[in-house]
Amino acid sequence: MEKKRELTLRGFLIGLLGLIIITASSLYVALRMGALPWPTVFVTVVSFTILKWFKNSTLEEINVTHTMMSSGAMVAGGVAFTLPGIWILNEGAQVSPLSLVLLTMVGALLGTLFTALSRKRFILEKELPYPMGQAAYNTLIAGTSKGQGGKLLFSALIISVLFTLFRDGIPLIPAVLLLFAGNAFIAPISIWVSPMAAGIGAIIGPTLSLTWLGGALLAYLVMTPAGIALNLFSDMAAADLFRQNLGIGLMVGTGVGILLKTAYQKIKGREKRAKTPFNFKSKEALISAIIIIIAVVVLTLFTEITLLQAIITILGIYLTTQLAATLTGETGINPMEILGILVLLAVQIVFTPTTLAAFSIAGVTAIASGLTGDMMNDLKSGHLVGTSPKSQIIAEGIGGLIGSVVAIVALFVLKEAYGGFSSEFLPAPQARAVTAMVGGLGHPIAFVAGLVIALALYFGNIPAATLGLGIYLPINISLIMGLGALLFILFSAFSKKGQKELVKERTALIASGLLGGEGISGVLLAIIAMFL
Repeated sequence: MEKKRELTLRGFLIGLLGLIIITASSLYVALRMGALPWPTVFVTVVSFTILKWFKNSTLEEINVTHTMMSSGAMVAGGVAFTLPGIWILNEGAQVSPLSLVLLTMVGALLGTLFTALSRKRFILEKELPYPMGQAAYNTLIAGTSKGQGGKLLFSALIISVLFTLFRDGIPLIPAVLLLFAGNAFIAPISIWVSPMAAGIGAIIGPTLSLTWLGGALLAYLVMTPAGIALNLFSDMAAADLFRQNLGIGLMVGTGVGILLKTAYQKIKGREKRAKTPFNFKSKEALISAIIIIIAVVVLTLFTEITLLQAIITILGIYLTTQLAATLTGETGINPMEILGILVLLAVQIVFTPTTLAAFSIAGVTAIASGLTGDMMNDLKSGHLVGTSPKSQIIAEGIGGLIGSVVAIVALFVLKEAYGGFSSEFLPAPQARAVTAMVGGLGHPIAFVAGLVIALALYFGNIPAATLGLGIYLPINISLIMGLGALLFILFSAFSKKGQKELVKERTALIASGLLGGEGISGVLLAIIAMFL
């Protein structure tokens, strides 16, 4: 049987060109808007369109090409959401571009390594939905099909593109609708007008989506008003601080649960191997050890992070990449800057890092966690297509390293062009949040409570990270996601007997189009804005 084309020279060159554009534009939009659309479906469409011009192109080749093309986007997100804080705190700070390039490369390497090692758990064993990965797969299949499925997906995609362009490009449609103005006990309630978020709610399934929505309703409509009424919170700001730290604790607790479960399984595995012939994957272990040693050496020699701080940081990155894989798989959202803050806080328990070291720790963690989310989406799509994981991992690793250079060069170019990150043109809102958190947790009791609750829920097979995300995020995101989920549940409930699978299949196609359309328009607007 002839081997199918996967990692090819033409695919590499096409992916490289797209990688440079996507990485630079992603950095710009993250600095400008404080948000970053997933590029997964956009690069899938671009790769599909270009490679279909060539003879003998395959879905696997397209899959590997779009894997490389998107790999720098979340690296750029990790950079933009953390490192500008260095200059926000001190406009005159002198930082070596080489040290930041090496720092970013370390994040990309560790993200690639830890994602590759955990692929089997999240893609094959847990079978998490990874909505953006599913959307990319559905887009590929629809592109080769002339049937009803293709028409549904691309119709939804076009509608979503146009809708988002009229919302963000030509602001004729409001981005947020106010549902309740708020009072002394309940914060204002609004809903984000987002086809992508509605699509995510429909595609991840009722259990995860209702857990997410339930977390938001619990936090905003029960916990906050009850706490203020009982004088547990002095005002709305205090309630918000408690809510955010509780949500963070739930997400971190899930990561700790994953780590404990993995350690337990490793110990059990060793006991079994002791009774069976030796079967340790020495090559995999050697490569992992080399990458980790390189990471420790680079962080110690080329940044202000000390040796022991570097070791704790790398252990923390392993934990946060597992958490990023879980959250991205369950919800399609990856709070990479929060994960960066968490590892920084863990280091601060033992040490007092310098300001530059603190941002470096948060930055390298956010970069690794961001790349994990992107890579897991691509691996999900690749698994559904039948692409070799090895080809995708190589493409992602190379793309992450190249994207590291592009992201830091773009960071310094934009800094010089706009005079720093204090102007209205480059407000870097996420980096400002990281800067505010460099001093430590705002409510340690809420954080610890969330962590303990999450451990109990995780080992009870309840998606604690998704619940925590609902508690942590603004309610306008959770409401639109919940609306998408409820619409899917209603359509399924009122469908005729024997047609439930058809409804599920068509909903997945429409939802994939909605996800992809907003992602495409977001990337297009970022590219246009970068050159204007």
